Amino acid sequence: MRTNVYIDGFNLYYGALRHTPYRWLDLGKLCKFLLPGYTVSNIRYFTALFRPFGNDWSKRARQRTYIRAIRTLPNVSVMYGHFLKQTVWARLASPPPTGSKNVEVVKIEEKGSDVNLATYLLWDAFRNEYDAAAIISNDSDLYEPIRLVKEELGKRVIVINPHSQRPSVELREIADEFKTIREGVLRACQFPNQMNDSRGAFEKPETW
Repeated sequence: MRTNVYIDGFNLYYGALRHTPYRWLDLGKLCKFLLPGYTVSNIRYFTALFRPFGNDWSKRARQRTYIRAIRTLPNVSVMYGHFLKQTVWARLASPPPTGSKNVEVVKIEEKGSDVNLATYLLWDAFRNEYDAAAIISNDSDLYEPIRLVKEELGKRVIVINPHSQRPSVELREIADEFKTIREGVLRACQFPNQMNDSRGAFEKPETW
């Protein structure tokens, strides 16, 4: 069965990879482990280039190195959203008995990835690019595009939850299959430490 995979990069990172040694993740291997019996045609990876506080650009450099690694996979395309930084007023969780109960904070949000994922999920289905779609995310906002792909366009949908806790009830209910990413799969699906592409040799970041 022709299958496209749609990966919410930040949902995957914060749900399954952050604070683990498995962030050097080979998406091609991951999809093979998670989707036995399916023929993975294309993998779309949705992310945004990290925007740091202050002058610490090391996280962005590591992210770029990881994107370089996944770009070595022939069937992976990287789709970019963006970060929005703004100053907003927020209410204190435990305000003092006197004085202001609000504080001005810097708010940084990743924007666009969920919309981009939903757009390509639907667009690829309209073009009959796949028979089944696998979505790696726990974002319940994807319920409606998934419903349309299933009920109006007749596609099979597999939802793969990267979060070990609080899986989306809405996505579990709408999916034809609902899976969870286990630690053993992440361990088995790592890139080699040393890699090469058209630009030359590069390696896994020493720290993450």
